[in-house]
Amino acid sequence: MSPRGLAGEFIGRTLRVSGAARRAHGDPRTTTAPRTATVSDVRVFAIANQKGGVGKTTTAVNLAAAVAGAGYDVLIVDIDPQANATVGLGQPRDLEPNVYAVLCGECTAEQAVHATPVDRLWLLPSGRDLVGASVELPTVARSEQRLRDALAPLRERFGFILIDCPPSLGPLTVNALVAADRVIVPVQTEYYALEGLAQVLDTISLIQRELNPRLSVAGMLLTMHDNRTRLGRDVERDVREHFPGLVFDTVIPRNVRLSEAPSFGVPVTLHDPFCAGSDAYVALAREVAAGG
Repeated sequence: MSPRGLAGEFIGRTLRVSGAARRAHGDPRTTTAPRTATVSDVRVFAIANQKGGVGKTTTAVNLAAAVAGAGYDVLIVDIDPQANATVGLGQPRDLEPNVYAVLCGECTAEQAVHATPVDRLWLLPSGRDLVGASVELPTVARSEQRLRDALAPLRERFGFILIDCPPSLGPLTVNALVAADRVIVPVQTEYYALEGLAQVLDTISLIQRELNPRLSVAGMLLTMHDNRTRLGRDVERDVREHFPGLVFDTVIPRNVRLSEAPSFGVPVTLHDPFCAGSDAYVALAREVAAGG
């Protein structure tokens, strides 16, 4: 079977599974605020996909930097125990206070906000202890609302808040989805990266129905795209055909500078502001700012 046939067959299965969930729980694309909501209405974005290696942290860091470069005050919340967003902004993994202390009630979110090398961009860092939060949180009453309650006082301070989620759909990601207004779902333009896409959409629908009625999908973001390969082009075409209006126009290309930037502790917009990766995230920032 050709690559296009494989991609089309898989997306077809994805649609059949996610379609059943939308009929049962409501469609996150249509039952909440439209994508044309203003910036004042939409402040908190979760970057989520339980599939690892699809560009969640790269998107969180570089989108945040691009939005900050446009003149907005931006906060990144690193709720991934791997702390890659924290390190990618030049901060140590043991930076304190951090998001774990906030979830445990040891300090407020405002007390745990740290400056970064990027003007107008702040960080609520991850920490090693966050690994245990997945076990501890379910034992606490209203645990899924901890992050939302903690971030509430910061919604007026920051024009945008971006939450970098772990590669799972566990308690930490649930906290992020309950706290968010919109979800950005990075999707690598390769066959196996499409696995689990239905589960992400089903989880969003469930969170919307049970815990956060305002939650909806801001868009799917095609990442690590190589337009030179037939498979990359075919996956992009099929995703756009099956999810019309739900895929960002911007496509993030494979780019060496994007891969290098975290080792320097800065976003790609500082590492190489004129590379293709920088251009793509600046374009995405315009889409996000315009569409909410």
